[in-house]
Amino acid sequence: MDGFKKRLNASIQLKLSFSLSLAIFVVAVVAGIFSFVSAFDEAHELQDDTLRQIAALFDRQHLSLSPVGDEDRDKYNEEESRVIVQYLADGVQTVGKGDVDVPLPLPSTLPDGLHTLDVGSEPFRVMVKTMASGERIAVAQETGVRDEIARDSALNTLLPLLILVPVLLLIVADLVQKMFRPIATLSAEIDQRTEQELHPVEEDHLPAEVRPFVVAINRLLRRVAQTMDIQRRFVADAAHELRSPLTAISLQGEWLAEANMSDLARERLVTLQRGIERGRNLLDQLLTLAKVQAIPGLPTSPVSVQGIYRRVLEDLMPLADAKRIDIGVEGEQDAQVWVSELDMIAVVKNLVDNAIRYTPTGGRVDLSVTMRERCAVLSIQDNGPGIALAEQKRVFDPFYRILGSDQVGSGLGLSIVKTISDRIGAEIQLGFSGEVKGSGLCICILIPLTEDYQRLIP
Repeated sequence: MDGFKKRLNASIQLKLSFSLSLAIFVVAVVAGIFSFVSAFDEAHELQDDTLRQIAALFDRQHLSLSPVGDEDRDKYNEEESRVIVQYLADGVQTVGKGDVDVPLPLPSTLPDGLHTLDVGSEPFRVMVKTMASGERIAVAQETGVRDEIARDSALNTLLPLLILVPVLLLIVADLVQKMFRPIATLSAEIDQRTEQELHPVEEDHLPAEVRPFVVAINRLLRRVAQTMDIQRRFVADAAHELRSPLTAISLQGEWLAEANMSDLARERLVTLQRGIERGRNLLDQLLTLAKVQAIPGLPTSPVSVQGIYRRVLEDLMPLADAKRIDIGVEGEQDAQVWVSELDMIAVVKNLVDNAIRYTPTGGRVDLSVTMRERCAVLSIQDNGPGIALAEQKRVFDPFYRILGSDQVGSGLGLSIVKTISDRIGAEIQLGFSGEVKGSGLCICILIPLTEDYQRLIP
């Protein structure tokens, strides 16, 4: 019972359905009782009128009573027609007519009108009337038969109500559910949004009672969008402002390297130059992250994955040659995807750059594209150390780097890839290129081949 009360208090829909159902049930019970009592009394009044009409018929037609023989007795044995008509006199030899030959022992002093009497062990309803001839007759009927007829008639009046109430309860439950369906649809729509989708919620199709709530949500979304935009601008501006001094420091380091110095000083200078280079890479990644987090326009044309591969390899080939890494594209299959070219370059470049950095000298990096269930699958594999299963969920967090890694990096590369993938509706799958040994990394980006982008282009 306590669990039901908690559910009732926690759900407006359940509370409304329960309250309406309870109100309908109470009203139906009260209406049923009133209908039953009214029909029961009306049936009794109708039966009393029948007794009056029988008595009046005998008076108007001057009918006489005669004994009922065995042949005629069966006509009156039905419960519904058990009506006894007899003369009311002092003697017991009074002739009677009904389902018995012996008249009822009724007192002769009964006044005209309707009476309820106990005759023997059974109650009777008796109509006494004095006819024009001066004779008095009594028209009697068992109250048990009368009650049974009245009860059946009253129950017949309740039958439509008994059928209507359950149907009405089901209709009320269905109507309440349909009335709350826009709220459930709104909840599902907001829940399916990504953190970048901060556009206002449509409120035209919503009920007037829900619109103030939606208006408040839209205002909150606008404030959140403004806050995020301010943060992105701050990151981009800070990165731009820091770029110039870091470039100047880097140039001064290069000039200093040309001067004569001790081996210890030169070793420390190399460490300083690595730190400066790491800072420059971090700024570049921060600028890239700020760009990809901004809401872009829709692409106007599809992009060739093979073309993106060629452009990225042209930029990163010197880095691969420095480590003598065999890098290239497997197969000639291509795919056209409706994604921004800048987004595709950022995704592929970050993945290939990571693969080159973490693949040992003399290793191998392979790029490929295949088709799978209306998806273009971009695959980048290497024979490096790979990513442990326990780390695979965290590598997409900003600034997260795997412990024990001696590679220079900012920890933003995979975060940029994740941000772009979520925005374009792509799925990222991590695995091992060497399944048996559990080594090497295989990253697959599943981009749906949908025409939704094309439909949205004005």
